[in-house]
Amino acid sequence: MAIETRRTAASSAASGAAVTVLAAISVCHLLNDVIQSLIVALYPMIKESLALDFRQIGLITFTFTFTASILQPLVGYVTDRYPTPYSLVAGMGCSLLGLLIAAFASTYGLVLVAVGLIGMGSSVFHPESSRVARLASGGQHGLAQSVFQVGGNFGTALGPLLAAFIVLPYGQGSIAWFSAVALISMIMLAGIGSWYGKTLKVDNSAAHPSEREAIHELTHGKVRKSVAILMALTFSKDFYLVSITSFYTFYLIHTFGLSVQNAQLYLFLFLFAVAAGTVIGGPIGDRIGTRRVIWWSILGVLPFTLALPYVDLFWTAILSVIIGLILASAHPAIIVYAQSLIPGRVGMVAGLFFGLAFGVAGIGAAFLGWLADATSITFVYHVCAFLPAIGLLAAFLPEMAKPRRAAARRKR
Repeated sequence: MAIETRRTAASSAASGAAVTVLAAISVCHLLNDVIQSLIVALYPMIKESLALDFRQIGLITFTFTFTASILQPLVGYVTDRYPTPYSLVAGMGCSLLGLLIAAFASTYGLVLVAVGLIGMGSSVFHPESSRVARLASGGQHGLAQSVFQVGGNFGTALGPLLAAFIVLPYGQGSIAWFSAVALISMIMLAGIGSWYGKTLKVDNSAAHPSEREAIHELTHGKVRKSVAILMALTFSKDFYLVSITSFYTFYLIHTFGLSVQNAQLYLFLFLFAVAAGTVIGGPIGDRIGTRRVIWWSILGVLPFTLALPYVDLFWTAILSVIIGLILASAHPAIIVYAQSLIPGRVGMVAGLFFGLAFGVAGIGAAFLGWLADATSITFVYHVCAFLPAIGLLAAFLPEMAKPRRAAARRKR
């Protein structure tokens, strides 16, 4: 009896530690993405001070996403084989260096160096932190991914507010103040790394039984086809999100005559909706199946993206919130679905879908910048409105698991 009590107490303590770690890695994701989002939020200031055109703005986005996307799958592949718990601290240190360079960059070249370093930090952070979230999930992989990702989404949403109320009034040098954010994150990541190192031998990342059965029924060809479809869906989602986050403020200023500060507030509203959608997507995927969430979230947003270029300012704000909510709900489901398809490759899958797919979208950002210069920012939004139609490909994804609610009913 005493032994059983001790086991129960030990299990509860381990569960409590995992919840704490999951919350901490989400906070670190928030801090990491606050640093990243400052770059995008600063675009209007940089464009004016350095006399940049839209092509150069797109190239800044491309540089950041390219450095992150090229390294992320590689980092994930290596750390799947040789996990390195304290690499999270090193990655944040790289972002800290990029932040300081960005604060004092006086040339376009230095801006590219700064965002490249921040991208390299991101390439280390995302695969390893996604593995930490899965280790701390207790089997609720969708919920864990949502908790982890929502930290990043809130960090991205805070960027425009910080730019509007701190960086814009006090100038580019004030970016250096956020080095404190990176230092706090490095301290937290050191503690997470300690837990991570002790927990690596505990495999609580196994697939749900019905998912394991579905995986065994899939051939290697079907797995590759499913991964390719997921990459295409992620591309369509991220390409659209890049078009919003990179050029939304310019669209609002050009179309509705808003000031830079007011346009940043509208961008915050959209990014806050993205964060909320991320929270919703994971738990729903745990209950009804990730494939269903992927299907309705990416394709379901299409009517709203098609309407966005034709409405007034009020409805632009409303539709952008709806688009952010629906579209963002897909990402936790896509990550969990892909990790179920390729068991034991948590880091590589995270690298592919956090990094490579978003990197391809970054290439799209450079193209969108060129297109905006050649035509208009309004035309860009007309073109991007059709991207969610790629969501039709979700019809070809195999069902990985029965909905949990239905399975529970059958057991009763």
